[in-house]
Amino acid sequence: MSLKNVEKKEKNTVELTFVIDKKRFDEQVTAVFKKNAPKMSVPGFRKGKAPRAIIEKMYGKGVFYDDAVNDLLPEYYTEALKESKAEAVSQPQFEIVSIDEGGVEIKATIYVKPEVQIKDYFGIEAEKTVREATDEDVDREIQMTRERNSREIDVTDRAAQKDDNVIIDYEGFADGKAFEGGKAEKATLKLGSGQFIPGFEDQIVGHSVGDAFDVNVTFPKEYHAEDLAGKDATFKVKLHEIKFDELPELDDDFAKDVSEFDTLAEYKADVRAKLNERYEKEADGHVEEQIIDALIGKVEADIPDAMIETEAENMLRDYDNNLRMQGMNLNDFVKYTGMTLDTMREQFKPRAERQVKTRLALEKIAELEKIEATKEDIEGEIKRMAEAYGMKEEDIRKYVTDEDIAKDMAVKKAVELVKEKAVIKTVKAEEKAEKKPAKKTAAKKTADKEEKTEKAEKPAAKKTAAKAPKAEKAEKTEKAEKKPAAKKTAKKTEEK
Repeated sequence: MSLKNVEKKEKNTVELTFVIDKKRFDEQVTAVFKKNAPKMSVPGFRKGKAPRAIIEKMYGKGVFYDDAVNDLLPEYYTEALKESKAEAVSQPQFEIVSIDEGGVEIKATIYVKPEVQIKDYFGIEAEKTVREATDEDVDREIQMTRERNSREIDVTDRAAQKDDNVIIDYEGFADGKAFEGGKAEKATLKLGSGQFIPGFEDQIVGHSVGDAFDVNVTFPKEYHAEDLAGKDATFKVKLHEIKFDELPELDDDFAKDVSEFDTLAEYKADVRAKLNERYEKEADGHVEEQIIDALIGKVEADIPDAMIETEAENMLRDYDNNLRMQGMNLNDFVKYTGMTLDTMREQFKPRAERQVKTRLALEKIAELEKIEATKEDIEGEIKRMAEAYGMKEEDIRKYVTDEDIAKDMAVKKAVELVKEKAVIKTVKAEEKAEKKPAKKTAAKKTADKEEKTEKAEKPAAKKTAAKAPKAEKAEKTEKAEKKPAAKKTAKKTEEK
């Protein structure tokens, strides 16, 4: 038994004192000596040939102590933490108290999970907005499928028109001088997409392959480059190619190509059914979000900052994993966006705090309601995780314990129980839409204005760069290369 003492400090802080036994420590010091001695130079001896006693006399008796302690620390700390039954929510801060004939005595200071109070968690009111897929919804979904299955056709017998894809060279001039970022070769542009500043794309319409012409525009007053804002500019443009997307005919053959059905009618019916299923899940997700919001408001706990910081760090790590799955990493993302890792951590903190409070609330409810996971629950979850990650069940068990899975399953059951006891009012989407005022609110007007401003501020010359995913979306994409991890229930619950 390595644990010597457990002492509770202020504000959810616990100090563990544990001992690395003398024999094990001495063995590790010897192992460190054998590993490092060949790299050490001592006058009068060939490199790596000096006896241990000579090295210790020259560099000090404790020359190998730090490495030996660091090698043994994870094992002994884990054992001590388990013996203490403390639930750490932060990385430990270590202090070596002594190294003597009794072994190595170490203090580890950790933040532990706070005491939580929550009440009135049954009977929470929530509103469920239900909607049925309309003909327009079905047509829109099918249209997107047609676009995904379109083929690009080269145009040689007509001029460019809206919705065509064109390949162009261009160079921009303001005050008679070329400006930075205003030049590109063989750039692809969809006419009518609004990718370039207003007026640019419209002036390409009507030109044919091989044409060289000028495009005259005025930069918006709100343009991000101050030296160009509000200025007139001329772009020298060369049109190389015109292409358009040919959509497949909407008939039974199309249905056979894109689905398991033989007729267009059957395919449409399936699209409608899947849309209704999606809308139902979205509605349930919004209900759960309202319930979680209410639970967070009922949580009373003195949550250590370290707990939220640790969760934010986990989110950053997850985000890095997702970037790597897309061929990027955090370093690339930082360079691309001009952000810093500290800025990203700060952006994650509100969601981290929400996630931490959600988990604490649900764990407390599970405790109060004596909710536990059965053996069948645990086995079923391991099977589900193995299928989701494409791994064997025995491999899943290498990364998560039955205890961790049991906690997650208890939290899931707590969510379902609170939802079951909630007072849910069902409202039809069309009825809710009718109640909305016809006029835009000030907030809506502001949002519209900001959206227009954002479009106007797009640079005339768009530099080619890898697309960076949005943080929220990236956080949700946590499959593929990630190792399975326990204690994700609160996160999934929040984002469901």
